Amino acid sequence: MAERNVSHSHFKVVSRNSLLSFFSLITMLFMMSWLFILRSTRPEDNPNAIDRNALPDSNQFSTINTESPFGNRAILGNEQDLEPTSHETKKTLPDETNDSGKCSTKPRTRGKKSVLKIFMYDLPSEFHFGLLDWKEDGHGVWPDLRTKLPHYPGGLNLQHSIEYWLTLDLLASEQLPESSDSRSAIRVHNSSEADVIFVPFFSSLSYNRFSRTDPHEKRSNNKVLQEKVVKFVTAQLEWKRSGGRDHVILAHHPNSMLDARTKLWPATFILSDFGRYPPNIANVEKDVIAPYKHVVECYENDSSTFDSRPTLLYFQGAIYRKDGGHVRQELFYLLKEEKDVHFSFGSAQKGGVKDASAGMRSSKFCLNIAGDTPSSNRLFDAIASHCVPVIISDEIELPYEDAIDYTDFCIFVRTRDALKKRFLIDFVRSVKKDEWTRMWNRLKQVQKYYEFQFPSKEADAVQMIWQAVARKAPLMRLKTNKSRRFFRSVYGTNMGNVRVKSSLPTPKNFW
Repeated sequence: MAERNVSHSHFKVVSRNSLLSFFSLITMLFMMSWLFILRSTRPEDNPNAIDRNALPDSNQFSTINTESPFGNRAILGNEQDLEPTSHETKKTLPDETNDSGKCSTKPRTRGKKSVLKIFMYDLPSEFHFGLLDWKEDGHGVWPDLRTKLPHYPGGLNLQHSIEYWLTLDLLASEQLPESSDSRSAIRVHNSSEADVIFVPFFSSLSYNRFSRTDPHEKRSNNKVLQEKVVKFVTAQLEWKRSGGRDHVILAHHPNSMLDARTKLWPATFILSDFGRYPPNIANVEKDVIAPYKHVVECYENDSSTFDSRPTLLYFQGAIYRKDGGHVRQELFYLLKEEKDVHFSFGSAQKGGVKDASAGMRSSKFCLNIAGDTPSSNRLFDAIASHCVPVIISDEIELPYEDAIDYTDFCIFVRTRDALKKRFLIDFVRSVKKDEWTRMWNRLKQVQKYYEFQFPSKEADAVQMIWQAVARKAPLMRLKTNKSRRFFRSVYGTNMGNVRVKSSLPTPKNFW
């Protein structure tokens, strides 16, 4: 019995020693392999390693101005959200050295650049210029720009008129090719050559003019036009080929395309903001945010100074709003007693636009507060007036923000901070003369990016929007190509007889 126990103990010792030796051997081999890998990644020891000095300088490809006038005037609430930088690099957008303050932009000679190729559907005129009471003259569905331009209605209709300016620019690229030497987009008539497909439906104008139902009508003309657009577009080969992923659709007014958006959602929308869209229908990844057309006149030859603008902070507009607009009411009660603050009700009626223009031009800062939606035309009126915008709208998305640093000429304040007693007014008063002057100068430089005009000019709003669409084009192609991966395995090699679905189902969890 004793011999059996001794033998068993000896076996356990031998087994333990063997396991320890085996573990030590594995550890040594693991460490040696890592040393070999680390040595092989050194450039001097690996002839195939990438020479980082040979990589292109990222500054050569950037169009962003990252030099903030005074660090970062965005109010983030918590200090840990701020990340100060040790150095900043100046990067500029095209032709931004002109400080004259004029709205027009003089085209300059540039190197050869890529141009966005756009196939535009020849929709009947009832969807576009027919909404402006233009009549077809027997020469097709488009007006002859060499004779007379269809007139677009003024007033607040102009805010969402981007559909008019973009369509004119595409028509001019073929009718008046000499009108601009700096085009960002041209029209092509072969859809297979196009980067994107453009749907020229004036949806904002349709909503503004025809959303009301007459007593004898069951549906508004706006709804009828949306249904016709959906039926036309989804029946086209171009839509079936990509599932709509390479299409560009205008819906700048927040209430435009209310019915059609749920059927055309794979397309890229050009919007003013995402306030009335669920994220699975519209989002910053696939869609483009475009500026409003300002309704005040551009401040030509602005020679004002910090001291010559007596009003510190200016707001004039609707104070009582629904949704997120309650902030306006609360700020009104916080600021109404401040002697150098103008905060009052106003509208576009009875000289309201003229009064607002004069008020902004005599103010250092202009409030842009969320209303029914995160954005408003007030921001672009402030830019045109060279009044430094103070943006209080946590959900706002801004045009071309992937190419422009808005902290160079705007101040951002979180809503929760703005509603603290005396926070906003004390903060605005802390901005000194030299800081304000730098932002004011930057406003004069960037204002051309928000100017709509015909013919369009280099770096104006029309060209900037097309460039924003061009930056989305690779993602459109990626999504289109990925959607075709299993097409052949599902339908076989005889794809010419395949009947493709004309539309995609509404995404899940649609609001």
